[in-house]
Amino acid sequence: MQLVRGLQNLRPTHRGCVATIGNFDGVHRGHQAILMRLRERAAELGLPSCVVIFEPQPREFFGPETAPVRVLRLRDKLELLAAAGVDRVLCLAFNRRLRELSAAEFVHTVLVDGLGVRHLEVGDDFRFGCDRAGDFAFLQQAGALQGFTVEEAATVELDGRRVSSTRVREALASADFAAAEQLLGRPFSIAGRVLHGQKLARQLGTPTANIQLKRRRVPLTGVYVVSVLLDGRRWPGVANIGVRPTVQGDGRAHLEVHLLDYRGDLYDRRLSVTFHHKLRDEQRFASLEALKTAIHADTAAARAYWQALPLDDEPGLT
Repeated sequence: MQLVRGLQNLRPTHRGCVATIGNFDGVHRGHQAILMRLRERAAELGLPSCVVIFEPQPREFFGPETAPVRVLRLRDKLELLAAAGVDRVLCLAFNRRLRELSAAEFVHTVLVDGLGVRHLEVGDDFRFGCDRAGDFAFLQQAGALQGFTVEEAATVELDGRRVSSTRVREALASADFAAAEQLLGRPFSIAGRVLHGQKLARQLGTPTANIQLKRRRVPLTGVYVVSVLLDGRRWPGVANIGVRPTVQGDGRAHLEVHLLDYRGDLYDRRLSVTFHHKLRDEQRFASLEALKTAIHADTAAARAYWQALPLDDEPGLT
């Protein structure tokens, strides 16, 4: 899959495609339905498929502190889009200049002059342009004039409700990982590289892998039973994700994972952590000794979980 960052990096060879536009946060089953139709239409027309996304996401531009927390980092989103068979991603910087484009200017600048779109797939709630003035009807009219067709994707529902990134966040916030998996079409996981940390957990008797998150806010916080994909094998574990209130930190979210019975060096390795069950909320302890006691209790609870439900029997783990 080819990643193009910004309109300035589009070349004549990029013109002529079947495209869709959106945040695609989570790449959930609703997004997957759009991507499947995108691939089908691209194959019918003999053209590459292209997904247009924004960085930051529009609501993050307008209100960084109040915008919904992301389900996925950009890197994870791109990996899932590639796995879905997308040929090209155009990542546009959402800035004041882009925000002030009218719907007509967006169509002309991005879709016509930039991509030479022949067909456009959009979600049923898609809005664009300054003040979100553009909608499906506007795109149909523009397409008729500019020579591209537009198709509105059918809503994907689960239990009578629309599948959305909001529903995924709600499921994660309530630690309903079964519901999150149904919405995503896969178990929820976070991937990252293991960095050197304060090594405090090692001093407390439970060494952990400190996984780089590269974001301030995460959709989960607390202590969880997890499994970790390492060299094609899944290891049972326990993880804390949060700001570590008992020890002096940088205020950013950290993911620390202890692999049960694992012996080896994990530094600089990229791990994928799947979340299965919440043990407790993150909390501030009065002393390191109290923290140590809690960590040992969390580890024992995770071990009991995996003894009751061995890893090979856990649904969705292969």
